[in-house]
Amino acid sequence: MYPILDFLENGLLNFSAWQIVLYTFIVVQITLSGVSLYLHREQTHRGIQMNPVIQHFYRFWLWFTTGMLTKEWVAIHRKHHAYCETEDDPHSPQIHGIKRVLFHGVTLYTAERKNKETMEKYGQGTPNDWIERNIYTRFHYLGIVLLAFLNIALFGVIGLLIYAIQMLWIPFFAAGVINGIGHYFGYRNYRTDDSSRNITRFAFFIFGEELHNNHHAFPSSSKFAHKKGEHDIGWYVILMLNKLGLCKIKKVVPELLIDEQSDDFNGETVKAILTHKFNVLQVYIKDVIKPNLAAEYANASKAFNKRIKKFTHNLSLDPQFLKTDIKTKWNSYFEDSKTLNNLMYYKTELQAIWDNNTKSIDEMIADFKAWCQKAEQSGNEMLEKFAESLRQYKLQPFIAR
Repeated sequence: MYPILDFLENGLLNFSAWQIVLYTFIVVQITLSGVSLYLHREQTHRGIQMNPVIQHFYRFWLWFTTGMLTKEWVAIHRKHHAYCETEDDPHSPQIHGIKRVLFHGVTLYTAERKNKETMEKYGQGTPNDWIERNIYTRFHYLGIVLLAFLNIALFGVIGLLIYAIQMLWIPFFAAGVINGIGHYFGYRNYRTDDSSRNITRFAFFIFGEELHNNHHAFPSSSKFAHKKGEHDIGWYVILMLNKLGLCKIKKVVPELLIDEQSDDFNGETVKAILTHKFNVLQVYIKDVIKPNLAAEYANASKAFNKRIKKFTHNLSLDPQFLKTDIKTKWNSYFEDSKTLNNLMYYKTELQAIWDNNTKSIDEMIADFKAWCQKAEQSGNEMLEKFAESLRQYKLQPFIAR
């Protein structure tokens, strides 16, 4: 009887408390790496191509530790990008509410994975071999049942606590935090057509997924850290796997450079602007709108300038994602400021050039030239400088070493 009690208390490994904590952290991080590197960056967006051995390790591991299937996760995430922040978005906090997505994101995922149309339309190109059909799909939840028994065998009764943490980790952090907080709180580098945010600059805990606004600006890029001071642990792992010959880097957003020798538009300039259109809008807000408003209200009270600062921060969001009281203040600033009205007009005109995707490159070159000429004759120093820099944009492609 005593050996049984000893087994229930310690399991086969007889780990100390710290060893159990370390083991738990390692296994949940492996699972997060599978979600970020395999499901997200490789299978969904094709930003990398892993060695088949690595691919199948993650297929097995995710089935074993989460019960998730590649096709289901990929299809739901692709649909999220296709219908972001609309009624058809499977898990938008703007639609379903932040609490529901954060704490019940797994129920939204479960409901959508039962949608056959979503699976067929957005799950194309995912594994469909004998193992996928006859083991992973047929015995969907067998993996997590086996995991429960393995945890008890290795650690005794405490293995059930480890199991509970494993079962909650992905639903909360991947489905809840990234899909919820990543579309609700944080900072934005790019004025994307959604409410995506970067949660932190040091994206270590959720394998780089914290840099969610960067990802939505460039979905196919396998590198999520774009600005100085941002760190994507998933990217560091990709570089390591690439060095070992276990992963090919296929897509990384090319760096935006300023070519001071260039003074006119060409095809390369247009390509750079189109690639970095969300970045261009953010630069316009930072370098044109903000300094103009600061100058216009230089003599205003500190309290008023504090409100202006908050207003300019919200300029990086589409008005549809603003709360009603903020929208009211937004409209009042437009009514009071002729400068703001004028600058927003120029921004809208610039955005309209790339929104019209029926135009040829030559037509877009002509439109960008006309916009810049008009901006340079506006008499607004910041706007003139922005127009001048727009002519000098070029791309620096990423070269995997």
